[in-house]
Amino acid sequence: MTHQPPDHFKQTTDGFAYAGEHLLVEFWGASNLGDVDVIREALESSAITAGATVLHSHYHRFGDGGGVSGVSVLAESHITIHTWPERSFAAIDIFMCGDCEPRDCLPTLERVLGPRTVQTRSIRRGEANAAEQVQDVA
Repeated sequence: MTHQPPDHFKQTTDGFAYAGEHLLVEFWGASNLGDVDVIREALESSAITAGATVLHSHYHRFGDGGGVSGVSVLAESHITIHTWPERSFAAIDIFMCGDCEPRDCLPTLERVLGPRTVQTRSIRRGEANAAEQVQDVA
């Protein structure tokens, strides 16, 4: 019998499975949006709080007074940010599979970036009815 490694899909109580939750977050009226070190620390520590493992990070500030774009690659997927300090706006994507909970990132991010308004949307990636899934065994 061949051992199949876990695929880290999430399972609902009603028999549905999905790859993970992709949380789209918009911060309006936020601060610290041009500070690459603060942003990196906020995203990495929020991912760890959510139960994720940070594998690699890359963050870049676009010139003096410019915004920041960055990504932390996680064993459980990724967390990214793009900021516009001149508009006090940040777009954050948090995609996590397995036992991680992307919403657990929000308290840290909100504390550090201090948005006045937060908008979130959630998408289940790879959603399929577990009873109808066909798995290829190689």
